[in-house]
Parts: sequence; structure tokens; C-alpha cells
Amino acid sequence: MLRLALVLKRNLPRLAGLVMIPLIRTLFWLARILGTERASRVGGRLVRTIGPFLPAHRTAMANLRAAFPERDAAAIRALAAEAWDNLGRTGAEYAHLHTLFDLDPADLSADRRITVSGENHFADLRDDGKPGLIFSAHLANWELPAICAAQFGLDATAIFRPPNDAASARLVQEVRRQTMGGLAAAGQGAVFAMQGVVERGGHLGQLIDQHFTRGVVVEFFGRPVLVNPLLGKLARHYDCPVHGVRVIRRAGTRFHLELTPPLDLPRDAEGAVDVQGAMQAMTRVIEDWIRENPGQWLWMHRRWRPAMLPKPRAETKPAPTAAEPPARAAERETTIPADRAVS
Repeated sequence: MLRLALVLKRNLPRLAGLVMIPLIRTLFWLARILGTERASRVGGRLVRTIGPFLPAHRTAMANLRAAFPERDAAAIRALAAEAWDNLGRTGAEYAHLHTLFDLDPADLSADRRITVSGENHFADLRDDGKPGLIFSAHLANWELPAICAAQFGLDATAIFRPPNDAASARLVQEVRRQTMGGLAAAGQGAVFAMQGVVERGGHLGQLIDQHFTRGVVVEFFGRPVLVNPLLGKLARHYDCPVHGVRVIRRAGTRFHLELTPPLDLPRDAEGAVDVQGAMQAMTRVIEDWIRENPGQWLWMHRRWRPAMLPKPRAETKPAPTAAEPPARAAERETTIPADRAVS
């Protein structure tokens, strides 16, 4: 029995994955049968209903209360419901990514589901012959910027984090490859591939609004968080332009995409881009976006993790020199500096 239990334990994740593959494909098939508008509406309503009963709802509520302390309990609940609705819609819209983006770059004035502003920046990035970096956030349907770049003929590689579930990851990968340009999965050794994209004069896009354990500390809604410093490091090394792109859900499956001008990033005394300052500048832009449409962000993510922030380094005490007796060194160490003295 013990051997059987061990075999089952080792194989259950694989067996669960095999079960999930047909289930997820069936859900995709149903979403396509429903059509874009109805699938989005049903997905939003379903997740909006079950979301408050999930453990992640506590995370969302805590995040919202901390980010908007001036709002009352009813307003916080309403924002959480909007966030669940947006997540459900985005999930259902995966089945329609190949048709969801209906904008014709040659005729931007036509009445379409998608509208774009800052299209001249897409053209600049495409035609300037230089590498470029683009940051974004989990707002509205966050898959659309990569599709937009491909439609505008921009040589761009999107960095993505595969879903934890293998079945979901496989299907999402299939959908993305049908609609987007280059893709780079975040993981071991991926940094070298991303650096290669920039070295070839390509463009790299990344969602930077999630926790990154080995990141740099920036302030987000008044609290410290860890952010992936990759774009800041690449901007410093290659001195290339950095743009932001966001998606706004206007109503149902109608969206507006906005590409910002290149950011004026802070630099150090030698004139090189300051990595931490650059990531703070990008994070500040994302915070402004979220404040404009707070119900469209992914509040269920554990963005703030104070326990994982780097601990302040202890001050090192200088060792006594040969010319300075240990007693004199001890006396110096206990002397209170003038700016800290109290009367």
C-alpha cells in the first residue's frame, strides 16, 4: 500500500494534467461557439460570482484596502468584483484572440472594436533601426499589446510567464503563437535569449507589475515591492528607448491601446541609466494607469511581500589601526555623532 501511495503521489500531477487538457480544450471550444461578446460576458459573470469564494479574494481585498485607504468597504467590494469580472472576461477572450484584434493599421479611423493612440511611436520603433523596450501591466486584456505590435509590423518579442498548469500553458502557447510575434518564456537561461533580441536591434516587451524575488526595490502605492530589473539593465547597457503600453477596457470587448512616448529615465553621475531609478519610473507610470482604472488590474496577485524584501545591512565597524589602541577605538564607536545628539 505504501508503494502504491508513493506511485500515485509521483504521478498525480501528470494524471491531473492529462485530465485538464481535454477539459480546457472543451472550455475553449464552448467559448468559440458562444462568440466573442457572449463568451466574454459569460466568463466575466461566472468568475465574478465564484471569485469572492476563492482564497485569492482575501488577497485582492487586502491589496485594495491598502492601496485605497480613503475608500469605504462598499467601494472596495465593488472594485474587487470588477477585477474578478475583468479576469473572467480575459480568460474567455483567449479563445478569440485570433479575431479580437480587428484594427486595420492602414485605416485607423474606421469604427472597430480596438482603437489605438500613440501609433506614431509604433512607427518610430519599427523604423528607427534601433532596439527598443516596452513595459506593460496586467490591465484589461493584457495580451493585446503583443498582437498590436505584430499588426503594426514591429519586430517585437514578448516575455511571458507560462501558467503553472501544464495543460493551460500548452493551450495558451498555441493561441499566442497564432496571433503574436516572437515569444520568450521567462525561466532559466531566458535572459541570454532576451539580450540577444536587443543586440539584434529587436524590441522586447515585458509585464513588470508582478513580484520578482531577485528584483530591485521600488515604491508602489506607497509601499516597497520587488520588481524585475531586466528592462532597466538592458536600457542601461544599450541606452535604448523605453516605452509603456497599456490596455483600457471601454465596454465589453471594446478596448483602447495607448503607447507612451519614450520615458526620460534617471541617470547616474556618469550619464548611464540608473537601473533602480528606471524601474521606479516605469512602476510610477503603471501606478498612474491603475489609479485611472482600478477595477481592471489583477489585484489577486500577492504584489506586496514585505517578508521577502532585502534586510538592511548591518553597519560594519572599522577595525582598530596599529596607531590607535583598541580602547580608543571603542571610545570612538560609542561617541554620538553631532547630528544624532539629543539634548
